[in-house]
Amino acid sequence: MTRTVPLRTGMFLPPFHPLDENPTLSFERDIQLAQFADEIGFAEFWYGEHHTGAYENSPSPELMIAAAAQRTKRIKFGTGVVSLPYHNPLMAANRIAQLDHLTFGRLMFGAGPGLLVSDAYMLGLDARESRDKLDRGLDVVTRLLRGEWVTERYEGWYDLHDAHCQVLPMNRDMEICVASAHSPNGGTLAAKYGAGMLCLASTTSNGGYDALSSNWAIAGEAAERFGTRMDPAGIRCATDIHIAETRDKAMEQVREGYEKWLLYIKNQSEQLKESPAHLTLEELIERNEIVVGTPDDAIEQIRRLEMKVPDFGCLMLLDKNWSNTTDKKRSMEMVMRYVLPAINGDNRNRQRSFDWARENRDQFIDVIMSSNKRAFDKHATESGETEKKAPPVAILR
Repeated sequence: MTRTVPLRTGMFLPPFHPLDENPTLSFERDIQLAQFADEIGFAEFWYGEHHTGAYENSPSPELMIAAAAQRTKRIKFGTGVVSLPYHNPLMAANRIAQLDHLTFGRLMFGAGPGLLVSDAYMLGLDARESRDKLDRGLDVVTRLLRGEWVTERYEGWYDLHDAHCQVLPMNRDMEICVASAHSPNGGTLAAKYGAGMLCLASTTSNGGYDALSSNWAIAGEAAERFGTRMDPAGIRCATDIHIAETRDKAMEQVREGYEKWLLYIKNQSEQLKESPAHLTLEELIERNEIVVGTPDDAIEQIRRLEMKVPDFGCLMLLDKNWSNTTDKKRSMEMVMRYVLPAINGDNRNRQRSFDWARENRDQFIDVIMSSNKRAFDKHATESGETEKKAPPVAILR
């Protein structure tokens, strides 16, 4: 398959940190991971927002981004996501605008309804209203970020009077992205606000993978109604990928971390028959929900995603902290060294040049040999030597 949109690579950190980890060091490691991603050419890095459950221990993607931006140069950062129903839209817009300056225009504003019902419960909110609130919140925040003054009231949420951002974003074309999983809501809102889509359940077998194509179609149809256009470059597909030189090695590297992560999933949903809490690593791999294997396995997974959304713009590695930092970095590096070039055809011309050199090597060697002979013949003529034979030529360096 030849792409018309080059695939980018990003990292999505909810994050997940087991209960036996030092929280201070877990935050620090997540920042260092962004620094490493920047060094090896990742295009994007996303931090999540969660407030309960203990494992997903980062309540503020903005704070993580502000810290990581100081240690990086090129990589773009995304809020993955700001759960808008939990925030006053003016306060959210002001934080985003300021953060864009702190990153020197490298910020992407990701918004969602909030994933954990327990988060909404703590705030006294009805999580069933969150999707509608996301639409309303996006409407207000995007207007504020454009420089509009807003007077508007939402009973029980906000009451704005001449609300405005006194400092607008550094990047006036800041990209906005909307979380999308199973329901059509994300695609519809992405079309409405000219936003990208964060497809956070891209390879799940409980409907996430199948929803990719349907939600992409819904987004395209909605874009026509709203007078916008959906760009596949703005579609991010998140999936779990850990690779090593062999499948056995990759499995060995994630086995212990998977079992720790599973404790969190069991704590959240073990009572449900269809919960992933009941699945083994091998079963998840068999279902194509995750990749724990080699670069070839990762390439195959990307091709599956392309069947749903051709030319989707960014592969987001959904990190669940299954491996140690050294093995995780090695996996990330292998994605950049071997997987991305294969998908984008980065070595297409190099391969052609390699094959061309082989096909023509005999004539090139003939030229080298005849040129060498001419040089020795000339030397013999000029020095009066006639029968001296030219030594063999070293063809390879």
